[in-house]
Amino acid sequence: MKTMKMFLSLLMLAFAMPSLLAQPFTLPTLPYAYDALEPYIDARTMEIHHSKHHRAYVNNLNSAIKGTPMEQLDLNELMLGVSHFGDAVRNNGGGHYNHNLFWEILSPKPSEPSETMLRIISVNFGGMEELKKELRQAGMTQFGSGWAWLIVTPERRLAVTSTANQDNPLMDVVEERGVPILGIDVWEHAYYLHYQNRRGDYLDAIWNLIDWSVVEKKYGEALVSQTLMRIPRESE
Repeated sequence: MKTMKMFLSLLMLAFAMPSLLAQPFTLPTLPYAYDALEPYIDARTMEIHHSKHHRAYVNNLNSAIKGTPMEQLDLNELMLGVSHFGDAVRNNGGGHYNHNLFWEILSPKPSEPSETMLRIISVNFGGMEELKKELRQAGMTQFGSGWAWLIVTPERRLAVTSTANQDNPLMDVVEERGVPILGIDVWEHAYYLHYQNRRGDYLDAIWNLIDWSVVEKKYGEALVSQTLMRIPRESE
């Protein structure tokens, strides 16, 4: 019932907006060169991943929503009600959302977590090494393609989870929901040219690229976001 009410409110919002406000989704410009993340992620992988795979998700998403009320919804709204919008929006909208986050949290000049963030991680997981182990396990045990996530739950806790394909924890089709603040792509196109079948090596290497200043900023934003408030708590 609550999901249906949210879906109806999204549609009402879409119909209420003038069509002139409709904007196609766009491929983000990376804040670093394709070779900037070497040796951990090679330039050719980055080029294909961003300019081919991510671009395809953007183009296919725009095609799926063109001429529909979904054109008026932002990406978060599409994710929150994705069960009502069809597989094309689920797969391609998810791909666009997930990769936007992925590019943001990577950096050729990664930052360490602040003392405040380390305390929060310690409270939720027991420490940074334990968090890394949980995320590695989530990535390793995700069968086939998917993502490993660090999320803020509706109860405002941190949690590690994983999703298949291009699903993400914002979606109303996944079991463990929340606002993602860190996502690790475990589709083979994210690592295979360099690591082949060694997913574990890729998951270990990616910690050399995580920009914790971005993750911490997203954590603070998630705690007060309307998006988090619209995800039902476990007891609801």
